[in-house]
Amino acid sequence: MKKFFTSESVTEGHPDKVCDNISDAIVDAIYARDNNARCAVECCAAYDRLLIMGEVTTTATVDYEGIARETIKRIGYDFGSFAFDRCKIMVAIHTQSPDIALGVNNSLENKSGAAAVEDELGAGDQGMMFGYACKETEELMPLPLMLSHKLAMKLTEMRKNGTLKYLLPDGKTQVTAEYDDGVPARIEAVVVSTQHKATVTQEKLREDIIEKIIKAVIPASLLDENTKIYVNPTGRFIIGGPEGDSGLTGRKIIVDTYGGACAHGGGAFSGKDPTKVDRSATYMARYICKNLVAAGLCDRVELQVAYAIGVSRPVSVFIDTFGTGKLSDEKIAEIVTTEFDLRPYAIIRELNLRRPIYLNTASYGHFGKAELPWEACDRVDDLKKYLAK
Repeated sequence: MKKFFTSESVTEGHPDKVCDNISDAIVDAIYARDNNARCAVECCAAYDRLLIMGEVTTTATVDYEGIARETIKRIGYDFGSFAFDRCKIMVAIHTQSPDIALGVNNSLENKSGAAAVEDELGAGDQGMMFGYACKETEELMPLPLMLSHKLAMKLTEMRKNGTLKYLLPDGKTQVTAEYDDGVPARIEAVVVSTQHKATVTQEKLREDIIEKIIKAVIPASLLDENTKIYVNPTGRFIIGGPEGDSGLTGRKIIVDTYGGACAHGGGAFSGKDPTKVDRSATYMARYICKNLVAAGLCDRVELQVAYAIGVSRPVSVFIDTFGTGKLSDEKIAEIVTTEFDLRPYAIIRELNLRRPIYLNTASYGHFGKAELPWEACDRVDDLKKYLAK
């Protein structure tokens, strides 16, 4: 049976991603000085203004405005009203609510008169987090999303290395794949919208994007005469970034995760320290799913983990292998709870999350990058043993 599925990505110069980058640059700066800090930093950008807001509890002293300006410069906004040296920045940061800290510092399970101990951190909030993995790509990620990310990354590479000097930082990509019995067979459509200087013609832009971006990223075997290619469908894209549209931390959560291939709990990642299970438990769920697929227990899997605020152990663990499991979904869920410790502190310890690694996640997805700790397939042997039983 044939079906079509579409995912999108955006460049680091997209207004929402500008905000994600600033938020995670702040987290990394704080973690470089204080690995026990608590952070929940969000940004809002529009035209010539940036608001940095949220809660931070730390012994570190950081220059929020300076970090923001350096990040904006690195992305490439040295022109227009949002230029790093022209935009107006307001900082509204205060310490974490003591009511929230009470539940995080000392979990419900540990409130039997004992003093708080680190390995009984409570979850920083209620909610459900999802992980996913599949065999569509070498990264064990959905094909349309990975191709969308790689197109967006190629746009940025061609801009920054000067190959396409007329490119500007803002951009969006989208890929539609045709599946035949669940396997990607071809690419049905590709959309690339990129900010550009007024000096380039639309004909030149289209030619370059097709030859130097699309054909350089998407394997020729997946493209055919029926593949639809759209380059800047509106005809021009000169004003971009926060000058053209407002941006907000955490608004690209589907781009950040699996491109819509699985459910999403709703929580954003950027700007948050790992005591926030929105971030850390989602990373752990991906780690588990990737190892399950790599170990051969299934070809595709979605994992849901749910928490209550102030409680360290999850209230539920749910597995769906979409009929690809070599064992029952119930059995695989049992294996997950046996093999993996899903308490917040255990996740932080397992993945070594109290360090400045988060800026790398702010653009082009939080998953599918081999250098990130939750992408390691180091539990495969522990899981393969269940296939022999």
